[in-house]
Amino acid sequence: MQSVSVGELKTRFSEILERVRKGEEIIISFGKQRKKAAVLVPYDRYAAKEERNLGPLVDRGTCVIHEDFKLTDEDLLLT
Repeated sequence: MQSVSVGELKTRFSEILERVRKGEEIIISFGKQRKKAAVLVPYDRYAAKEERNLGPLVDRGTCVIHEDFKLTDEDLLLT
């Protein structure tokens, strides 16, 4: 995965967007220390729904998470 700065992204936006459309993931960094801020991923990969493994409950039950559920995975794990 390649990393580009915000300035480079602004300058080469069309080229970088085309690379993302072809399936590449690009890290966006900023500042003098080039801190990682975001990742550009192809929309198909972003929009794909992941199947979740229920671990010991496999074949014993189901879990439905509704569209309006507001907790992120990280928030859910921390509670």
